[in-house]
Amino acid sequence: MQALIIDYAGVLDLDPEDKKRWIALIEAVRSQDIGTAILSNAESSGETAEKIREWEFRGIVDAVVLSGEIGWEKPERAAFQGASNALDVPLSDCVMVDDDIMNVRAAVEHGMIGILHTAFDRTAVEIQTLFDIPGEF
Repeated sequence: MQALIIDYAGVLDLDPEDKKRWIALIEAVRSQDIGTAILSNAESSGETAEKIREWEFRGIVDAVVLSGEIGWEKPERAAFQGASNALDVPLSDCVMVDDDIMNVRAAVEHGMIGILHTAFDRTAVEIQTLFDIPGEF
């Protein structure tokens, strides 16, 4: 696997403590030369879009892909493809983390590895296993 793509709403927009833990985990993933992106069905403008873009502006992730900008929403293949293209990685080499089971299912149907996010600790263990990332987050 060469890339980790993460949904924003319901995954990264939670309490401040989980946000810190996510940032530490993403940094560990990136230190392994694995591309990281946020893929959100958000509009291209507004407060939510700006909050999401901050993750890229601050260098936490490599790319932010908003459905409002690309014209496609998850679970459509083109949305996932937009994120993998932003990282210059084949779709089949990407892991998608989302809190919506339909998006996870679609990601798998499109050749990605899908992780259903229900709790940070569970998701972190799955990411650490897939990318061989040691440590506690």
